[in-house]
Amino acid sequence: MRSALRKALHRLGRDDAEVSLLFLDDEGIREINRTYLNRDYPTNVISFSMTEGPFGDLNPRVLGDIVISVERSRAEALESGLAPEDYQDYLIIHGLLHLLGYDHESPREEDGERMREMERELFCLIKGYRIGGGD
Repeated sequence: MRSALRKALHRLGRDDAEVSLLFLDDEGIREINRTYLNRDYPTNVISFSMTEGPFGDLNPRVLGDIVISVERSRAEALESGLAPEDYQDYLIIHGLLHLLGYDHESPREEDGERMREMERELFCLIKGYRIGGGD
């Protein structure tokens, strides 16, 4: 498991949790986005929770899957000025927070701000420096 994920889980009190990471190219994540979310375009990260729905309580240790486009991640890292590995760690944090119920797409503005604050806090804890507030 990547160090960023392990550290974030520890900080969130979920050392016992399991999360799968899948790294794809843009076409691979586009196919997943199209198939499962009806969005026909590549994106940087997608999270699939295993704790939601009618069988979400079967194994509460298994949080779900985080899928990252390596291509999109590298391009966005260049745009943001972050090192590619640091940006991937940011996306892992972002995906993990979605698995834990955080939602920046909520109509409630405070939900988005709460998620961004937690992203910044976890990133600084893990990487040792602060980042801005964007997704």
